[in-house]
Amino acid sequence: MSDKQQQVSGSLVIAEALVQLGIKHVFGIVGIPVIEVANALIARGIKFISFRNEQAAAYAASIYGYLTGLPGVCLVVGGPGVLHAIAGVGNASANHLPFLLLAGSSETHQVEKGAFQELDQVAYLAPHTKLSVRPASIEAIPTLLEKAYRTAYFGRPGPTYVDLPADFIQGSVAAATSAVRKIAPPGPAPRAAADPARIAQAVALLREAESPLLIIGKGAAYAQAEGAIRSFQETVQLPFLPTPMGKGVLPDDSPLNTSAARSAALKSADVILLLGARLNWILHYGEAPKFRPDVKIIQVDVAAEELGNNAGSAPLGIVGDINLVVAQLHDALVQLGSGTLGNGSGKLPAAIEAVKERNTQKARVVENNNVVPLKYQSVYRVIREVLARQPRKVVYVSEGANTMDISRSAFPLNEPRTRLDAGTNATMGVGLGYAIAAKAVDPASLVVAIEGDSAFGFSLAEVDTAVRHHLPIIFFVINNSGVYHGVDPARYENQEQNPLPATALALDTKYHLLGESFGALGYEVRDLQQLEAAVTDAVKKDQVAVINVIIESGKDKKLEFGWMASTKKAKL
Repeated sequence: MSDKQQQVSGSLVIAEALVQLGIKHVFGIVGIPVIEVANALIARGIKFISFRNEQAAAYAASIYGYLTGLPGVCLVVGGPGVLHAIAGVGNASANHLPFLLLAGSSETHQVEKGAFQELDQVAYLAPHTKLSVRPASIEAIPTLLEKAYRTAYFGRPGPTYVDLPADFIQGSVAAATSAVRKIAPPGPAPRAAADPARIAQAVALLREAESPLLIIGKGAAYAQAEGAIRSFQETVQLPFLPTPMGKGVLPDDSPLNTSAARSAALKSADVILLLGARLNWILHYGEAPKFRPDVKIIQVDVAAEELGNNAGSAPLGIVGDINLVVAQLHDALVQLGSGTLGNGSGKLPAAIEAVKERNTQKARVVENNNVVPLKYQSVYRVIREVLARQPRKVVYVSEGANTMDISRSAFPLNEPRTRLDAGTNATMGVGLGYAIAAKAVDPASLVVAIEGDSAFGFSLAEVDTAVRHHLPIIFFVINNSGVYHGVDPARYENQEQNPLPATALALDTKYHLLGESFGALGYEVRDLQQLEAAVTDAVKKDQVAVINVIIESGKDKKLEFGWMASTKKAKL
């Protein structure tokens, strides 16, 4: 056999390593020099989902990690490709999602010469990742890929980066070298149980509590801890509050769900068991007036450095895997003969129940308002009712300001990891990438993306990606012609004397026609009958669809997300 026949390309070495790690999907955009890597991936049976923008591809890979518990992988070109993809790196870091970024880079002998798309990407990404490395040779690539993949999800999840120089991708090594040896997948991440003394302390606090509350964060959903938490909840019957991406770990339809009386539940709790959530802006830092000044917070987290932050208590915190810690708490309570905690009734306290009922009734009144122009609440009611008629699991993706905030309570969820939103950084632009990743992970599910028109604009070209890769997703564009809110249509007529505010977008943009231009189904709806017909048709046809829902422009009000800290006191 000739020397040429005995050579293996660097791109094939990379592809083979990813195959051996068990990777099924890679998201990205090709160009010089990574196009050879992408083609090698495809040849080896890995699904390469080619996007229109590196940001969206990186967002898709980051949420893939949340949905599967294993790192999502993104492949991009160097220089500007990395600069775009760093948005996904930041998203993965802020939300602690396992994510592996791979990027091409300049040839090693051209460093510091002004090479094509030259950037010191290893140094650039080091502050934002758990590991940022460049292999020393083609032979070193498989080992470093395994390390970066493992590092992304062992311990506290986060992003990692491997730099792939062009001369390594386009070079070759002898097939008999160690570069093509087999590497083994790392397997499940190690899990740690808690210190028994901390468990005993937590159990004592929970048993003594008069008004305990369980808060469930997206960390519990990522840990796939729903089995342990549901078993625990069957025994203790605690009032609970899910954070937006913690919804579904416990069923939203439980009578102990306090989401409709959120402020009242937080304000009244004397002991809180916090599972997989941080005391950041989403939970008002655990501080008064949203929380009781004397509240005791038992925070369970995989990262010890998270305990004691803001109003948290380091001495009360528990470090460990949520599955194991919750099982330890459950076992300890059972051994002590404890059943239902709190008031012992297995029901919400009367004051919280009253607030929940009052708020639920108010929401129903608004939902049943059938006026035109449409309102968010009535639009969501119709979408919810139509989707409930079909048998598939629904995964909801939502981004925008009002669009996301209002949808949080409009779509009850009874399964975990079925709501994906803008997350810790309130990142606009994640929606379409998230939806594409969700459909890739679970093709049998019905994936719907409920997008504010402003948020949709960040990544609208990815409708093409969904069509091209045969990923039937329904994209709802909730179109109020503005960021947060639009303006009166008359304002568009005399802009020289009365300039539009910075929040205004083009009036009634035809997003459905854009969808059609990419090969998707397109619908424009202005009343509830049209909306019901459009959703029904889109579900039946099971194709990519863009439903452009024209709603009222809205009114000027304070510009903020619904969960931002407020000085207003909760009312019981």
